[in-house]
Amino acid sequence: MTDRGKDLTDEQRVGRLEVREAAGAVIAVIVMQVALAVVCTASNWELWLLPAWAWIATAIPEAILLGVLIGQRHKHRDQVEVDDGEQTPRRRSAAIWLVGFITLANGLALLALLGELLSAQVRTGTELLFEAAVIWTTNVIAFGLLYWELDRGGPWQRAKEKLPVGSPGADFQFPQMENPGLAEPTWRPLLPDYMYVAFTTATAFSPTDAMPLTRRAKGVMAAETILSATTVLLVAARAVSILG
Repeated sequence: MTDRGKDLTDEQRVGRLEVREAAGAVIAVIVMQVALAVVCTASNWELWLLPAWAWIATAIPEAILLGVLIGQRHKHRDQVEVDDGEQTPRRRSAAIWLVGFITLANGLALLALLGELLSAQVRTGTELLFEAAVIWTTNVIAFGLLYWELDRGGPWQRAKEKLPVGSPGADFQFPQMENPGLAEPTWRPLLPDYMYVAFTTATAFSPTDAMPLTRRAKGVMAAETILSATTVLLVAARAVSILG
C-alpha cells in the first residue's frame, strides 16, 4: 500500500482538506433536513400545501452535490497533479449549478413557510423556529459554498495558480488583500473564510470583513441578504409572538 499523500504539494493537501470540509458541510445540511422531515411527519406538521416529507426533496440536489465533491476528492487522491482543464471546469460548473438548485429549493421552502404564516397553519412557535433554523442554516452553508466555488476560478484554480494576495480578478477583497502584512505572501482564502463571509452576511445583512468586488459577487450577496432577512425578521418575529 503506497502513501500517495507524501507526493502531494502543500497546496494540494490544503485543497483536499477543503473538499472534505465542503462535503462535511453538505452532509450536515442533509442530516438537518432529513431530521426535520422526520420530526414534521411524527408531529403532523405540514409545509403549507405540501406534505411533511417534502423536506426530504430538498436534500436530493445536496446528495448529488455530495457525490460531485466526493468524486473530485477521489480524483485528486489518485492524481498528483491538478486536472488539466477539461474535467475540473465541468465538475466546478456542476457544483455551482447544484448549489444554485439548493439555494432555489431553500428559497421555495421559505416561501412555503411564509404561506403557513399567512394561512395561519403554524400550530406552535417550536415548529416555526425549527423550520426557520433549518432554512437559515442551509442558506448560510449554500452561499458559503457558492462564494468558495465562484471566487477566482474556484478552490483548485486558486491553489494551482498560487495567485498573490493582491492579484486582480478576485470576487472578494479580504483584509489580508488590503493589508498584505497581516498574512503570509502565499495566503489565500479557504472554505472557512467563505463560510464566515456567508455567516456574517446572513446575520448583519451586509458585508463585514470581506467586501464584494464584482457585480456577480454583489448580486449573490444581495440574494443571501434577502433570504436571511426574510427568515429572521418575519419568521422569527412571528415565532416570538406565538411563544409569547
